[in-house]
Amino acid sequence: MLKQVSVYAENSKGTFQNITSLLMQEGINILGSVTSNSSEFGVIRMIVSDTAKALDILQANDYLCRSTHIIGVEMADKVGSLNTLLLELLHGNINVDYTYLCFNRETGMPVIILHTEDIFEVENHLKTKGFAVQ
Repeated sequence: MLKQVSVYAENSKGTFQNITSLLMQEGINILGSVTSNSSEFGVIRMIVSDTAKALDILQANDYLCRSTHIIGVEMADKVGSLNTLLLELLHGNINVDYTYLCFNRETGMPVIILHTEDIFEVENHLKTKGFAVQ
């Protein structure tokens, strides 16, 4: 089971760069990320090389953040792969809160990151259906 760091930060110039600078100074690698924003605040979701250390350094610098369990599903880089995964989730009556893409650094394969309501149940469901869950 993967964990991500979610940072809730002011939507202002330089905020994301400050966050990445703090992580860089501590030797923490960002393996995947996605950002979403509103007019005043944004959410930065990241998979990092050391979740606990990232949380500590960001919280020490007054960022509101937390860690969340997520599912990573490695899949072939071909037409229809994402559709196949989403169709299986639909058949399992599983709602997906959000997704984003990163890559397995060892294999070069795409990894779809998913967040759902019952993350552990969904992970087991996907494993039984033959998906490569990380």
